[in-house]
Amino acid sequence: MERKDFLKNSLGFLGMALILPKLTGCNGSDDTTVIVDDGGGSNTGGNTECKSWPTETEGPFPTKNPSSYQIINIKGDRTGVACEIKIKIEDVNNDCAAAEGIFIDIWHCDKDGNYSQYGATNMQQADYRDYNFLRGRQTTASNGYVTFQSIFPGWYQGRATHIHVHVYKANGTSLKVTQIAFPEGSNSAVITVNAATDYGYTKGMSSYTYNTKDNVFSDDTTGQQIATVTGSVANGYTVEAIIKVPI
Repeated sequence: MERKDFLKNSLGFLGMALILPKLTGCNGSDDTTVIVDDGGGSNTGGNTECKSWPTETEGPFPTKNPSSYQIINIKGDRTGVACEIKIKIEDVNNDCAAAEGIFIDIWHCDKDGNYSQYGATNMQQADYRDYNFLRGRQTTASNGYVTFQSIFPGWYQGRATHIHVHVYKANGTSLKVTQIAFPEGSNSAVITVNAATDYGYTKGMSSYTYNTKDNVFSDDTTGQQIATVTGSVANGYTVEAIIKVPI
């Protein structure tokens, strides 16, 4: 589903009334994120079964010439809450063993909901056509993992918080195009980060589209695509997803 369709069909809503204290850049909290269901969205993952991940749209902002961005730190000039993104690839044709030597491309929006390499259109007014932030490629290690250093993604109208992923063989064969969702409970990182105005997250949760209403994630009834998210605003978050594909 392209972004223009998400914007047109936005079903975002607030699942609860929020009263959150102002967060400062020097707060001492280092609590691990606690996932508490508030009825506003899916909050628990269901990724224990050896089952291939759903295929999803790459969206209207895929990376142009992704082989040029083989980097670990994909922040570029973007600011926001620190976020380490860990992705593991498992082979469903080999009892979900870790898959080594697999290319993983990721891309996501900045804290304001904008993508690099695109802009000056109805889908994205901000012009970032000459920028390459928040995009990168890595190759999985023997344990199946790659790790990117980034910022916590923002959101835009019609979509829940998400990360795009494209998985390839080393010879360039595409294995999976998919997206990673985030937990959305009342103490989740999504809600906490979007209250962190001192870090530039100014949208809050007004008009946010929860996973259960999202045009990509609403059919993920088992929570397979929901990442594990731990950490804090002050010390950064770790987002971890295990993506299972047939290789």
